[in-house]
Amino acid sequence: MSQIIDEGILWKAAEKLRDKCDPADYKNIVLGLVFLKYVSDKYTAKYIELKKYGDGREEDEDYYIQDHVFLVPEIALWSYVASHSKQADLGQIIDDAFIELEKHNNQLKGILPKTYSKNELDKTALGELVDFFTNNLNMEDADGDFFGQVYEYYVGAFAKYIPTKGGEFFTPKSIVELMVDILEPYSGKVFDPCCGSGGMFVQCSKFVKEHQGNVDNISIYGQESNPGTWKMAKMNLAIRGLEGNLGEKSADSFTEDLHKSLRANYIIANPPYNLKDYWKPSLEGDPRWVFGKPDTKNANYAWLSLIYSKLTPNGKAAILMPNGATTSNTKDDLKIREAMLREGKVDAILALPNKLFSNVTISVQCWILNKGKTNTDVLFVNADGLGKLISRKIRVLEQKDIDKIVRAYQDFNKGTLEDVPGFCKKATIEEIEEKDFSLNPGRYVGADESNKLSPEEIQEELKKATAELLELMKEGMELEDKVKEILMEELK
Repeated sequence: MSQIIDEGILWKAAEKLRDKCDPADYKNIVLGLVFLKYVSDKYTAKYIELKKYGDGREEDEDYYIQDHVFLVPEIALWSYVASHSKQADLGQIIDDAFIELEKHNNQLKGILPKTYSKNELDKTALGELVDFFTNNLNMEDADGDFFGQVYEYYVGAFAKYIPTKGGEFFTPKSIVELMVDILEPYSGKVFDPCCGSGGMFVQCSKFVKEHQGNVDNISIYGQESNPGTWKMAKMNLAIRGLEGNLGEKSADSFTEDLHKSLRANYIIANPPYNLKDYWKPSLEGDPRWVFGKPDTKNANYAWLSLIYSKLTPNGKAAILMPNGATTSNTKDDLKIREAMLREGKVDAILALPNKLFSNVTISVQCWILNKGKTNTDVLFVNADGLGKLISRKIRVLEQKDIDKIVRAYQDFNKGTLEDVPGFCKKATIEEIEEKDFSLNPGRYVGADESNKLSPEEIQEELKKATAELLELMKEGMELEDKVKEILMEELK
């Protein structure tokens, strides 16, 4: 995955903790140490570089800050921590290192893990992990993107072993790339109301850089309800030098909106699916319910409504939803879906292949909402046949697959789309109404019959197959006669 270390090395590190602590803690323990090693290696390399000038500039904090290098006090240096790897108080030494890092770097305040000294963590295993990283993980030449790749690897790898509901824990990179390529966030405000570990933001910044844009032209806003995941998102942004407003704390986007006045140009989200217990009395009459009150027993349409309400007048959103959301016939869901369609705010529904998520089996669809849209046509894409299986259980969208879907969306917006049976179709509101406002792409794109044989061709193929079968039977009889001859000879 990089020129420095491979995924095998990363997984071996995690295996040091097997049976030594709760699997749910692996990620925090390993990522915390990777972060510490990264900031220490970068600081040490910069210190050595500055010391060569011989004028004492290695002691000037400004030289580190201007190059986005975190300030690392002596007791937080990896060399200091590693020298205590065999000691019983190693956990406390690591916690102290993180405390000092937060004191010296404002952007890290309150987000670093400080739980290595807790009693249930096996200190021998922790020492072995520190030694393993000392010997196998050199990151002085790595950049923030490399750390991000390590981070994404661990989040994805652990997601396979720690089942979660609805895929909200980790959104596969290829899906995020598709959503970002659809929205094209060159500049403006980008928001994710359930931002998880921040992968959506990272991909947005990559998109801007890859298209020769200035990443400073996008402003990042996010919110996350899980305290541990919120801290990881802050760490993920900090290590890449990205500025982001994720609020002062973790909080529920429904009941404690930390960005009430925000209106975003782009929203990219993978909300928790089919959330049952989200509703609180305080949500009654909420102004975010633009299309009417959502179902209080299932949050899918509450998420769609919340996200739509947060868009600027010309804003766009890409939202992952479970397949059932496009066909839900509960009274409130159907009412909201019909209102969104009649007002022309649903741009596209993209049905994605199965097995894209490593930790859940659920299939998903991507909704594209467009607040500035004035017509009521909807693009339907059925991408079921796309993607490459990289294992028995995991599929990824390749760049050619992403490009194919994005091209269909762009052609739809330009008015040049040609319907492709089995893959894509532009449908009118009248066609959608005829299907009771179902938004399941399979009901619109139809089947690909381009390779379907005519009756005459079928007859011809049957003749060929029959002739081949007769020839095989003839060869079989000849072989049987030869065997009989050999056996008769043996009996003589």
